[in-house]
Amino acid sequence: MNKRFLPFVLLGLVVIVTAAGNKSETTERNLQNEWLIGTWENKTPRGIIFETWKKTSDKQYDAKSYVIREKDTMVFESITLKVSGDEIHYIPAVKNQNDGLPVVFKATTYTETEMIFENPEHDFPQVISYNRITSDSLVAKISGTKNGQERSQSFPMKKIK
Repeated sequence: MNKRFLPFVLLGLVVIVTAAGNKSETTERNLQNEWLIGTWENKTPRGIIFETWKKTSDKQYDAKSYVIREKDTMVFESITLKVSGDEIHYIPAVKNQNDGLPVVFKATTYTETEMIFENPEHDFPQVISYNRITSDSLVAKISGTKNGQERSQSFPMKKIK
């Protein structure tokens, strides 16, 4: 091999190995929270809130949030959790809010037990988080500023399937 080309060959190998490493890391980050998959419930005096998550690909989970009141079921939110490049996004679309259009929240913390997503430009909430407590319990939380006041609401949930 011509010695003049050796640095270019080595640089090419470094680029290939780095790209492969980054792709693997991104996929791994998405897969580490498969504990989220399933149906979660939160019993409230106004009805039972459910969130059902499914894995749609190695880089995406989809969910539906709905409430059952007496015999009525009302779907009020669709959620996508996905890898976008080197970022992870939580994208809810809430019925009767934002004209039903999705809002993108970027992961600022994404570990095996905690996920925090933020969008400081959103009216409310600006922060959405999920904290895994045990294999069958988590606390989802929305928080931020609304009308100049700090607000938050927690949703302790139990996995039912």
